Amino acid sequence: MKFLLLLSAIGFCWAQYDPHTQSGRTSIVHLFEWRWADIALECERYLAPKGFGGVQVSPPNENIIVNNPPRPWWERYQPISYKLCTRSGSESEFRDMVTRCNNVGVRIYVDAVVNHMCGSGGGAGTSSTCGSYYNAGSRDFPAVPYSGWDFNDGKCNTGSGEVENYNDIYQVRNCRVVGLLDLALEKDYVRSTIAAYLNRLIDIGVAGFRLDAAKHMWPGDIKAFLDKLHNLNTKWFPQGSKPFIYQEVIDLGTEPIKGSEYFGNGRVTEFKYGAKLGTVLRRWNGEKMAYLKNWGEGWGFMPSDRALVFVDNHDNQRGHGAGGASILTFWDSRLYKMAVGFMLAHPYGFTRIMSSYRWARNFQNGKDVNDWIGPPNNNGVIKEVTINPDTTCGNDWVCEHRWRQIRNMVAFRNVVNGQPFTNWWDNGSNQVAFGRGNRGFIVFNNDDWALSSTLQTGLPGGTYCDVISGDKINGNCTGIKINVSSDGKAYFSISNTAEDPFIAIHAESKL
Repeated sequence: MKFLLLLSAIGFCWAQYDPHTQSGRTSIVHLFEWRWADIALECERYLAPKGFGGVQVSPPNENIIVNNPPRPWWERYQPISYKLCTRSGSESEFRDMVTRCNNVGVRIYVDAVVNHMCGSGGGAGTSSTCGSYYNAGSRDFPAVPYSGWDFNDGKCNTGSGEVENYNDIYQVRNCRVVGLLDLALEKDYVRSTIAAYLNRLIDIGVAGFRLDAAKHMWPGDIKAFLDKLHNLNTKWFPQGSKPFIYQEVIDLGTEPIKGSEYFGNGRVTEFKYGAKLGTVLRRWNGEKMAYLKNWGEGWGFMPSDRALVFVDNHDNQRGHGAGGASILTFWDSRLYKMAVGFMLAHPYGFTRIMSSYRWARNFQNGKDVNDWIGPPNNNGVIKEVTINPDTTCGNDWVCEHRWRQIRNMVAFRNVVNGQPFTNWWDNGSNQVAFGRGNRGFIVFNNDDWALSSTLQTGLPGGTYCDVISGDKINGNCTGIKINVSSDGKAYFSISNTAEDPFIAIHAESKL
């Protein structure tokens, strides 16, 4: 009996780290600012057939409408209520999306903005996505309802009421961040109200949550509202399943608040991952790909089973958040594909892919002054995600998840899941290769000269299609073919001027 109780306790402890993706699906994608109708379609027509595990969606709750600048992306992070109506669609469209995606085995993770409401200078009125009245000045949000009692104004120990010193953990968690009205999460009413919002989403069928601004909440307060959450909907999930939790904690190692403080609640975003990988691939500060041999915990990252990893996210691809200039994005497409390829081939962490939109960049004194621009739209109405004949996206949607190199590496990760990191090779510089047991092998050339080497792949003999330069279609390769001999060795040749200077083969790309 004690043994059974221990097992159930262990299962309970681990529940919030499990993304609940269908078996064999190992990555999720952030469809940033997409409409619910387009996400539902994408789950059915592309994500499920291509083996994606789930989608992080933009905040689905009512937010303030900002007209100066006109409808920036960040208005989504200024809640007015927990009603489910935004630029992405209505509550009925949200419910339809969750149902349709779950029905094809693609999970939905909600970006939950529960640390704060709108900015203190947000005025008063009904300029919100559901038309609810609010008064930021008097802390009055009747559509929730929240009043002045429910905010941290009295607890913040700075003159401005803002976070003034990130080395003071009390300021970071009790004061306003960039003016956003900070909720008093130690109050049971506030905890219960947040839990009721999240429970409504769980009952609809979502699989988990990204907790926005988790660093600005006390870990114990997060635990208190997570403890009130329902189990996942048994229509799609096993009985007793807990929601997957991953918390946005920017910890680059220079501040007193550590990501590890949040491990008890769920996974944590590993911001060092993209910052360091970008530095290595850009070859800054003398960094080389050869140094990636002990990538992961060996680089001072959090434990793999606690990490949610990504090359870029919606904040730092605009120069916000963390990581600075080293962050690789779709604007640096050649290096970006290599970085995402490396992430998806390497066993460390649970992987999230970014799917973006284009905007007109305008750099002044090194800063993009257009970093606020919202999604492609017609007079504030988000544009449909159109699909071009070559399966890329139109209407200024970038859709990195549809790039052949990235989509095929999502499949690679699924094929090699659970296999050990093996057969590392490097030239002491920026040519490296590694395998995943006997299921996959990948080779990179980030040097200024050609790579030409015979390497041990660990794969069974045969002819394999390189999934970076092409696909395996009808028993043939549309790209490069790699011949693996009976002893597992293969010859690789990669020009330093190749469009994509890396090659990947796996068990299911064998002819």
